[in-house]
Amino acid sequence: MSPSDLSRRDFLKALPLAAAAATACGPSEFRAADFSRLAMSPVALLPASYEADLADVVGRGLDILGVDVRGKRVFLKPNLVEYETDKAINTHPLVVAGAASAFLSRGAQQVIVGEGPGHRRDMEYLLAGTGMIDVLRDLRLTFADLNHDDVREVALKSHFTRLQTLWLPATLLDADIVVSMPKLKTHHWAGMTASMKNLFGTVPGAVYGWPKNLLHVHGIEQSIVDLTATIHPALSIVDGIVGMEGDGPIMGRPRPVGVIAMGTDLPAVDATCARLIGLDPTKMPYLSVAGQFIGNIDTTRIEQRGERLERFQTSFDIIEPIRRLQLPNPP
Repeated sequence: MSPSDLSRRDFLKALPLAAAAATACGPSEFRAADFSRLAMSPVALLPASYEADLADVVGRGLDILGVDVRGKRVFLKPNLVEYETDKAINTHPLVVAGAASAFLSRGAQQVIVGEGPGHRRDMEYLLAGTGMIDVLRDLRLTFADLNHDDVREVALKSHFTRLQTLWLPATLLDADIVVSMPKLKTHHWAGMTASMKNLFGTVPGAVYGWPKNLLHVHGIEQSIVDLTATIHPALSIVDGIVGMEGDGPIMGRPRPVGVIAMGTDLPAVDATCARLIGLDPTKMPYLSVAGQFIGNIDTTRIEQRGERLERFQTSFDIIEPIRRLQLPNPP
């Protein structure tokens, strides 16, 4: 552990000072000079099923995107929220296994899986119930409970929450490549949960409570933007094989789509996923803001690779409060 890392006990001693510092607001929400958007953002859409060779699917995506992981420490951040047998709540463990295998076969030095659920505190129960524990055992992968990991204070790169810093898990920060691996779902407040919203699980519950109280107080959409700008994952792999429609991200219904979406620009991936399920990314505040400085959401700046969007495009059933986010003529 480096000198700047703190154990949970050390952090609690420093909490009053940290809380005072966090209330201060920077002079602006972001500095344009700190960010550089791609001229064109490639997004790969790949047909997939849970019966397929998902290591091959993800590997083809890495090749299509030109992602080199040789010698890198890769951190996979799946979406593990709650366990119910009849729900498509979590990133499927077979997708995580496929991604880990693809990275290792392409020369990654190490693959670590980590999550900090905002609902379930019993991580052992969640790993066993979802089947993720079998993947970890079979591939001999290390798992990091981000709710209880050592933490490091990080200066935020944007300030839409009006926070200047967050304490984030050391395991996440020490990775060379962070990969957001969400389940494609509707979200009753934000409209959709995908690559960017998935980063809520990086915020340690032992520091900020359940369900990540600080982020809710300072704004869910604002927090999505600040976390994405600061962590800036190098890659997204979205489990859209079976998504969730209706009252997501927990109470909705499974909806087969048959796709894995991948990209190095998270706003571009999420804008593509939004269009894929019948939502308009330009009507989603966090995506519209992210599209101004983090990445691209306009179709003219997204290069579709793999299969065409139209092959998978559908219209998810959504609840009334977020119907305003639908495309003008959903498929």
